[in-house]
Amino acid sequence: MANENEDKFDAIVVGAGPAGSACAYTLAKAGRNVLLLERGNSAGSKNVSGGRLYTYALELVEEGLYQRAPLQRKIVREQIMMLGAESAMTVDYFNPAFGGNDAEKKAAQSYSVVRASLDEWFAGEAETAGAILASGQVVDGLIEENGKIVGIKVGEDEMRADLVVAADGVNSLLGQKAGLFPDASSHAVGVGVKETIELPDSVINARFGVTDAEGAARVAIGCTDGISGGAFMYTNKGSLSLGIVFNADQAGKQKRHIQDIFQDFKMHPAIQALIEGGTSVEYGAHLVPENGYDSIPKRLYRDGFLVVGDAAQFGINTGLIIRGMDLAIVSGLAAAKAALKTTSPADLGPEYMRQLDELLLMANQKAYRNFHHIFEINRIFHGYPELANDALQFLFTVDGKVPTPMLKGLLNTVRKHASYGQLAADGWKAFRAL
Repeated sequence: MANENEDKFDAIVVGAGPAGSACAYTLAKAGRNVLLLERGNSAGSKNVSGGRLYTYALELVEEGLYQRAPLQRKIVREQIMMLGAESAMTVDYFNPAFGGNDAEKKAAQSYSVVRASLDEWFAGEAETAGAILASGQVVDGLIEENGKIVGIKVGEDEMRADLVVAADGVNSLLGQKAGLFPDASSHAVGVGVKETIELPDSVINARFGVTDAEGAARVAIGCTDGISGGAFMYTNKGSLSLGIVFNADQAGKQKRHIQDIFQDFKMHPAIQALIEGGTSVEYGAHLVPENGYDSIPKRLYRDGFLVVGDAAQFGINTGLIIRGMDLAIVSGLAAAKAALKTTSPADLGPEYMRQLDELLLMANQKAYRNFHHIFEINRIFHGYPELANDALQFLFTVDGKVPTPMLKGLLNTVRKHASYGQLAADGWKAFRAL
């Protein structure tokens, strides 16, 4: 993809999130003339709070790249919380091996990150590698000639390139303008409410059982007022990232506002104990891909045009792990590799799909393709968390009275929340999804 004149780029990448910056960085390092556009005032300025990044993705882009990144804490504790009305049951899995081994120069499995810092850094790396970074640019449309995408429109201005990469988020305007897919449907996306709460590191360490370099990732169910969804919490340096993701379709039918449900979650005794004394410094909402492989559009390319990251609906949510940033980075890398390997616009799209396969992104998506059907079991979000808490209350209660036989007591607890037929039906549905 040679640059034929000064007014034309080899590639224009729209969106300076992890996907767009990975693509721009890889192309710029290879000597390509790249324009990286960001609609925010700076890369990361429109991203709220933090998240979690699996570092293998940065290692695929460049060995040792993660060591330069503004990462927060190595995740060594995986925590699963089921909330009752006033009680909570938490499973805490501690594995220091997840922290990596510096002596072997082995990257940690994952880190908590603050998106504003991560995105600004990654876009800066692309700029240092030679890409032109332009912030505050809203792309209004695409330029098409003879069935090929040849550039973009920014207001009255037109910019041309051999390749346009859409990294413009979950409700991709450019993907829609290219005719690849319609507007995102409400059943295929989740709406997330996120907040950053500042706390001293010493307090975070004590409450989550970690050291200054270590962190915890916690997921919770039983906190969404019966809506399909769940909560998450990540420990950062000097702050916590806290949020809930709701099924957008179900949330839209609720009478209660999701921010009110979020406030109830924060006031739960088990959560309040973790954030007590903290200061809220950031709050916002965003859309996220929800249905994994089944939501990925059938076509992610046209001649001269590729879709990456959230715009391509790449994401995995098993209820235990939530993955988005790593898949975004891998897809941006795949797009760049495809551009570097091909000279014909007609070959670009098929090569992109081949790179997604070679980098195992599609294999990861397919591995969990049916998992979202588990979230159609409504009792997961209301009845079963309460059942678990009631069962533990029965097991641990000592009041001096003659206790109910254990098996009978547990069966009585189960029957309060679900019939045996409902348990069997839910179990079969979960089995099929798995």
